[in-house]
Amino acid sequence: MNEFYQKDIISIKDFNKTQLEQIFASSDKIMKLNPIERREICKGNTLGYLFYEPSTRTRLSFDAAMASVGGNSLGISDISSSSTKKGESLADTVRIMSNYSDVLVLRHPLDGSSRFAAEVSSKPVINAGSGTEEHPTQAIQDLFTIRKEKKK
Repeated sequence: MNEFYQKDIISIKDFNKTQLEQIFASSDKIMKLNPIERREICKGNTLGYLFYEPSTRTRLSFDAAMASVGGNSLGISDISSSSTKKGESLADTVRIMSNYSDVLVLRHPLDGSSRFAAEVSSKPVINAGSGTEEHPTQAIQDLFTIRKEKKK
């Protein structure tokens, strides 16, 4: 089984060089698949997202990536239209979204929010920006792109 299965992605510091190379190698393999094969990877799986801050590229990138591997995505990108408007806590919202998804992507303005969400979520959490802290998926994508460009 994949060592990343059911693991949170909270910080780039949680990955060593070997693990990053594994991610890059898997990404290379996926990109070489034809679209029909690619859509089988996450068929029947759902990515949930909670964006407490505005996002265009990050949210759409997760949506597009999940669709390209055959999965679905659902979530809240306008938090003012959710029950947080009525006082629902981050913990409660994360727990609810965990019931509807296989993995949860969170962008939140408070430092430590993704790590907190990972503690209360029944599903893996991906940090898509946590206050003034890092955005590990962006860092991984940047490293992947630099690696790819250097090979040219």
